[in-house]
Amino acid sequence: MAVNKQKKIKYIGTVISVQPRSNVWRYRLDNRNHSTTGYNLFLEGIADDVEGRFSVAISEKQQEKLRCRIGDTISGTAWTKKYPQWEYADYYRAGALKKLKAVITAEESAHPWNGEVPQLSVYDERGCRMLDTRTYKGKCFTCKWACMANVTIEYDWGVRQKFRFESFCYGPKNCPLYKRGKPRPVPYKGWDPDYDDGFFDEICTERRGDED
Repeated sequence: MAVNKQKKIKYIGTVISVQPRSNVWRYRLDNRNHSTTGYNLFLEGIADDVEGRFSVAISEKQQEKLRCRIGDTISGTAWTKKYPQWEYADYYRAGALKKLKAVITAEESAHPWNGEVPQLSVYDERGCRMLDTRTYKGKCFTCKWACMANVTIEYDWGVRQKFRFESFCYGPKNCPLYKRGKPRPVPYKGWDPDYDDGFFDEICTERRGDED
């Protein structure tokens, strides 16, 4: 019998980024589906008595209630990951969320956009493009339009899946910081990998212009 190594932890920290919690399903180059299931809070503070940077997955209702922004001080409880190969956030099943200190609301900055995150339906309607991983971790990390998605690859249809994390951008197409990065391989059992070079980006964002 497998041992359940999950445990409940307490944390407190200052918000350094709020991003959509995005899930992506890939099947060769026939499909790339996106969905959002909540938000990831990235914090600097203490989690499970360890000081440093960590991330907590929260629901849309929790974000609507607390309206977490960069600079806020947050505390709460959460659980360690059950499926670490699939879930990007360090902790999930967040509870007892409290905003201990709110940042003074300032005018939203652009490039990157650091203002309050919108509802998940806005992300789903906008669609996203692949974002270079180095750019995501650097200049785009604090942007509300950036995210590191949980990716499921249908490797052997109905038999086996593979998992990884990929960075994406829901922001304006004319953002000067944006870089797509290299084509991304999509493996399938018994075949050479296909490469997503951005073809699906145009499909996912075809409903909006360069400034939207």
